[in-house]
Amino acid sequence: MSGAIATSAVAAGRVLQRSAVRCSRPQFLRLRAQNPARSFSLSSRVLEKKYTEDHEWVDFTPGDKIATIGISEYAAKALGDVVFVELPSIDLEVTKGESIGAVESVKSASDILTPISGTVTEINNVLEDKPAAINNSPEADGWFAKITINDPAELEELMDEGAYKKFTEEASE
Repeated sequence: MSGAIATSAVAAGRVLQRSAVRCSRPQFLRLRAQNPARSFSLSSRVLEKKYTEDHEWVDFTPGDKIATIGISEYAAKALGDVVFVELPSIDLEVTKGESIGAVESVKSASDILTPISGTVTEINNVLEDKPAAINNSPEADGWFAKITINDPAELEELMDEGAYKKFTEEASE
């Protein structure tokens, strides 16, 4: 009798082995995959970044009214180690080209000019305690403020990343 059980176990193992070869995924995954997935698409570029000749940047999503501003990596390198940051106040109405704060480094101090008109809705409080975040990540974690855009047409006057790169290369020559 034990020989019959062993033969049955070997036969069952072969059946499982053959079905495993035919079905690379477990059955529960296969059933889930038979349900049609909801389709959606992603834009290849959600955020756009624009730059000024004064080395500020604006990050925004086309059609959205909120933009994030800061200084470029080029400006952060030129400043050196940042030791103090003056940020704007929330709800401050700003006009394009107006100073909204300042950055002080061991080398110099520089005003931060807003590249767009609007209302300050948020500030990066981290910079008050850790101004070096500007040196570490000026175009990501080192942002200054978020501004509700008054006139989206102002964004069209700014340089895209390629034009800004060319601008900084020419300035370095």
